[in-house]
Amino acid sequence: MIQKRIAQWALMAIAVPVAAAGARQLSRKMESRRGPSRMSRLLAKGADKLRPQKAKRRRFW
Repeated sequence: MIQKRIAQWALMAIAVPVAAAGARQLSRKMESRRGPSRMSRLLAKGADKLRPQKAKRRRFW
């Protein structure tokens, strides 16, 4: 039972950010070689869904 939770945590903590970074890097490489395309935009959007970039802090004062 606890091993399953550890495996889930490892997936979320390691595999998802690595996949998002790989998709973002591949998107940038494709755009630098061939220019913007539908596939490069799709990869970038997918990477943002998996792991969005840091959002700007909202100040309440």
